[in-house]
Amino acid sequence: MRIKFSCLLLLLFALDVSINVQAAEKKEAPKFYFSNDKRKWNSLQRDEIHDPTCEAINVLQQPYEALSELPYDYTGNNVQWVKALREGFIEPRTNIWPETKIKVLDMDVIMDNTSTLPMVRFPHKEHTEWLDCENCHNHLFIAKVDANPITMYAVLKGEYCGRCHGAVAFPLRECGRCHSVLRATFKGKVGAQPVISGNPEFIAKPRP
Repeated sequence: MRIKFSCLLLLLFALDVSINVQAAEKKEAPKFYFSNDKRKWNSLQRDEIHDPTCEAINVLQQPYEALSELPYDYTGNNVQWVKALREGFIEPRTNIWPETKIKVLDMDVIMDNTSTLPMVRFPHKEHTEWLDCENCHNHLFIAKVDANPITMYAVLKGEYCGRCHGAVAFPLRECGRCHSVLRATFKGKVGAQPVISGNPEFIAKPRP
């Protein structure tokens, strides 16, 4: 009787597990989570990146939980990361070892090989607030004006700026964020120069 009773318990346990699994499968995570300002993020279970069958996925934080309180952006992952950093919403660790010196370089580079499009302004400050110089120089960019044969084809293939933009930084479809210097009113020389981001005279207006 003890053996038969044990088998019956095992059978009932197996049935219970099966029912619970089926119930869990029916209760699918929503495709999107929305914030109060109408931003939306894919749920991890349905973002086609994470494995929805892995139990560990329930330990992870949903994107909307982490991002919904950060400054709004209309594109990419819907967060203005530079604004989030400067206004104190986030405080990423700048170094592992205390002796590491952090260098924020406040210098723009203007690139004019853009055909009829506005010229490109590369702001070092926004990048070096996050990254060390060695993240980009010299294996991605040679630190010399006109030494890098940058083309949109190369960028779209994931080279140069495309290493980050379109992956972890704002998407490449936001042309005006880089092609922001109007030729008709630009007074200086191309290449490295003093900071110009505060001068509205020749900076194209960003999309609202």
